[in-house]
Amino acid sequence: MSAPAAPTAADRRRWARYLVNERAEARLYRELAARKSGEDREILLELAAAEGRHEKHWLTLLDGEPARLPQPDLGTRTLAWMARHFGTIFVLALAQQAEGRSPYEKDDAATDTMRADEKIHHEVVRGLAARGRRRLSGTFRAAVFGANDGLVSNLALVLGIGATGVAPQFVLFSGIAGLLAGALSMGAGEFVSVRSQRELLAATEPNGYADDVLPDLDLDANELALVYRTRGMDSDEALARARLVVEAARAGASPAAAHDGPDGHDVVGGAWGAAVSSFLFFASGAIIPVLPWIFGLSGVAAVVVALVLVGIALLATGAMVGLLSGGPPLRRALRQLMIGYGAAAITYALGLLFGVSMG
Repeated sequence: MSAPAAPTAADRRRWARYLVNERAEARLYRELAARKSGEDREILLELAAAEGRHEKHWLTLLDGEPARLPQPDLGTRTLAWMARHFGTIFVLALAQQAEGRSPYEKDDAATDTMRADEKIHHEVVRGLAARGRRRLSGTFRAAVFGANDGLVSNLALVLGIGATGVAPQFVLFSGIAGLLAGALSMGAGEFVSVRSQRELLAATEPNGYADDVLPDLDLDANELALVYRTRGMDSDEALARARLVVEAARAGASPAAAHDGPDGHDVVGGAWGAAVSSFLFFASGAIIPVLPWIFGLSGVAAVVVALVLVGIALLATGAMVGLLSGGPPLRRALRQLMIGYGAAAITYALGLLFGVSMG
């Protein structure tokens, strides 16, 4: 068998880049672990240890520490910076994307074990990110989506009105009216939705209506078992549970076990809180397209400034949606931008059409 070919200068540069990236990723996981506790912390430290094993592989191929090392990739440096300044959910979501783009898949210098490790790391980080997503409050998600609705709808409104050729004051008035109308509609809709859901939960949750008659039930012909069967238990399990409850009730214990179950009200939240949050989130997005006219701009200048401001905001909300959903943030940001600008372009064209026809 012939001896393996000596590594070229390009090979050594590539291995050195892998080396510094593995070190940076290990440092990233250790920094994230320092902000965690319990199982999450242990998992992150295990990931850092795995990156350390990969680092040793590249050191072996390089015959030790090179005299000069390149900088880690821009994406890895960005993740490290975000880990120091932002919440772990966003860093883990981006790390999930990075782990899914491992260069080892097409590099013969990487071992099969390393390639397998990288695929598993992607799933591990995805799982950690999913935990964080589940812990995110509904209020945060409502903030992103509510603000985005305000951005798109009010941008379309003010551009459509402005394209008809009306005075800047009328465009400003229309934008403020659209902000208030949309925010009030969102708030009212959220109030009705949450209140209706709470009323539905109240009607379907177990209650203590029959607690006072539990001691009088027959242990053998126990109709309380039917209650548990309606909650998904099989007949034997339901009968055993019912006997325990009746025996406890006869002994004077609290009958709460007869109607235990999760309280959905805490998950749904309060109707007034949801309404106020939706109003504010929508208004925070809807005010941005109106800002140029508030500060006295008009005509093409106002339109251009509005498009730039809204474009920046749409990119930000789209990237957040991508992170929350586990998708590529850049792709989601660009999609959000195209949707917002597409709606604005349609209403602007309609405004021009009406302006010409009325002129």
